[in-house]
Amino acid sequence: MSKSKDALTLAVEIGYVMLQNGGEIYRVEDTVMKIMEAYELEDHDVYVLSNGLFASANEGGADARSMIRHAPLGSVNLLKISKLNQLARDICEKRCTEEEAWERLERIRNHKKDPLWIRVLSTGIGSGGFAILFGANILDGIVATFIGCMLTFLMLGCEKHKVGRFATLLFSSIFVTALSLIPMSMGWPVLQDKIVIGCIMPLVPGIAFTTSIRDIYNGDYLSGVIHLLDALLTALLISVGVGLTIYVYQNMGGVMR
Repeated sequence: MSKSKDALTLAVEIGYVMLQNGGEIYRVEDTVMKIMEAYELEDHDVYVLSNGLFASANEGGADARSMIRHAPLGSVNLLKISKLNQLARDICEKRCTEEEAWERLERIRNHKKDPLWIRVLSTGIGSGGFAILFGANILDGIVATFIGCMLTFLMLGCEKHKVGRFATLLFSSIFVTALSLIPMSMGWPVLQDKIVIGCIMPLVPGIAFTTSIRDIYNGDYLSGVIHLLDALLTALLISVGVGLTIYVYQNMGGVMR
């Protein structure tokens, strides 16, 4: 593999991993461009979409190179993005050899997720905290915390069995709404709507929506529309799951309070 192809491949792979983990379009594009400049690649160009990356170098030369990577929309991992940003800085400041850069990239790519107990507890506390923030009492917060913990196990099960993202969102919203109806049906003095609001917050596409607005503002209209459509579909599925569960509950004789 030639030196130019090595450098181009490294730059594209770093951008690809950033894109996979929720990196903003203009930041991914800028990072790849800066790395190619650091390796003194000539006549280079980069084009990034929300789910794809295209790059070329030495255009018009005998050793012209081009690469394409497809990156399906996924979850956001800010820790990986932070590490990739630091790796890119070190490459541009000549503090990292190409071999070291590849080693660090592989470590970042294979970085293990947080332990299960941290993920479960974080989702639970987040759900309970949001419920209280939106007007719930302490009992509602405790119930929302428990349901949030259960939600994590459901999402992990869907991930393990490779259930589609949209199906996972629909099942999750149905799940948390159904669980929130149980204490209300038992006569507990809870605010069911506040519990549901708190528990669906981990599912709400806040980052995707914010990213879409920023992409559109930066002139990346196609990527912005893709992120916006993804956010709207996610919100629609969540609302369908919640509404469908309540509709079925009421038609089975349940009374909402």
